[in-house]
This record gives sequence, C-alpha cells and structure tokens, in this order.
Amino acid sequence: MKKIINIVKYSGVIEEFNLDKLKNSLRRAKADEPLILKIANEVQSTLKDGMTTKQIYKMAFKMLKGKSTVSASRYKLKKALMELGPSGFPFEKIIGKLLSHEGFKTEVGVIVQGSCVQHEIDVIAQKDNEHYMIECKYHSDQGRFCNVKIPLYIQSRFLDVEKLWKKQPGHNTKLHKGWVYTNTRFTTDAIQYGTCIGLGLASWDYPKGNGLKERIDKSGLHPLTALTTLTKAEKLKLLDAGLVLCKEIYDTPTILNQIGIPKARQKKILDDSKELCSNH
Repeated sequence: MKKIINIVKYSGVIEEFNLDKLKNSLRRAKADEPLILKIANEVQSTLKDGMTTKQIYKMAFKMLKGKSTVSASRYKLKKALMELGPSGFPFEKIIGKLLSHEGFKTEVGVIVQGSCVQHEIDVIAQKDNEHYMIECKYHSDQGRFCNVKIPLYIQSRFLDVEKLWKKQPGHNTKLHKGWVYTNTRFTTDAIQYGTCIGLGLASWDYPKGNGLKERIDKSGLHPLTALTTLTKAEKLKLLDAGLVLCKEIYDTPTILNQIGIPKARQKKILDDSKELCSNH
C-alpha cells in the first residue's frame, strides 16, 4: 500500500504530496525526461511527513540548475516574480508589457480623472473596443492571497472612472472593464465576487490554463529575476536601471557593461536571456 506523505504549502495548508505535480512543473520548465525522473526519484526518496513545499522546491531547483540554467530559470518563474522588489512597480511594468505583446496599447502608472476624484491607475489597456483599467496587486510572500476586499475596492474605483470614460466621444459603444492582476492567488470569495460583478481577475494560476504562468511562458516575457546567471545585486542594478525582462537584457546587451558585469560572464547571461525570450 502506498504511503501517504503530507506536506505543508506556503499558505500553511497541509496536503498530500503529489509526484505528478512536481513532474509537470519540471516539464513546463522544459527539462528533459531523464532529468525529470532523476529529480522526482531523488525528491521522493528524501520526502518526510511535514516537509514544506519550499524545501521540496529548493531541492528540485538545485538539481535542475546543475544541469540546465535555462530550465532552472523557467522553473523559478513564481519565485522570480516575488523577487521584483518591494515597490510593485516592476510588476506593473511586466503586466503592461505582457498586454502590449497581446495586442493592447498600454500606459503604466497613469493619473485618471474619475467622476468624483482622481485615481492613480497601474495600467490602462486598449484594443479595438476594449478599454481596461487594471490594478496590480503585488506580494513578495507566496502565502499572501488577494481577498474579497481587493475586488470590492477596485470595482468602486473603476465605476468612478467609467462614468467619465462613457462621456467621451465614441466611448458609448466600448467595453469598459476593471481588472485585478496579482502575482499570487485570489481567495474563493474574491473570485466569486469578481465573477459576479464582471470584474476581470488574473493571478498566477487563474483563469485555469490562462494564468500568468502560462501567459509568460507562451510570450517569452520572463522577468530578469528568473536568470540564475545573475547575482541578486546585479538584478537590483538592472531593475534600478528600469529593465524588467530577460528580453530587454538581450535587446540592450551594453547594459551589462554599464552595471559592471565582467565580459567573461556576459555571454552566458545573454545566451540564457535569448533562450528564455525565444520561448514563443
């Protein structure tokens, strides 16, 4: 009879360890099958009741990094989003770039006049008849979810902005919609309320099959914090210089000189950046 091993998630929830989940996350990182089986066997042989998902992730990541830095970068996408810094502004820029890639005309960090008051909007996105007001909720801790208060608050701001938008010429036929993007997850109540009132919700894994992890993988717009070939200090320097994507490093390689990265390391950083941003 199979022994059940319970593990502790970032949120503190206890659940049964699922080996297929681990294998699938390694497959999404495009690791080759023999390596996936090797990592899965290694993890399974060291599993103990009460281990955390963080411990399991660290073990798998270390083995993956030893064999393929690019697969390791893909595997650490969720963690890379957490490493964008405390301000949340790099996350807003990534959402803006993701929507631009998907055909929207975007503006990041805009002051918009509502019917009653002014609002600072994280991202405004427009395409054809769609006109979106997007609020980005960034967390540097995986255990923090967006509860129902967030969509309640965003919807009230959106309604104030929408009143004025609808008065603009040609806007009476447009679809105006508020959205909340988060790098973590929504509570059940938040999803229930957002769905009920027609507020758009996008998180790490919501909507199912089209969450941020799938959209970033599909577009190749990986955050530069995913690169295992950069130090933490180097990543901070690049973020301070206004870059947020691996693609931007590859497109402007001189930035590596500017922040003082030795020539000997630059080729590997650029190679990994290129491979990551050519996903699509």
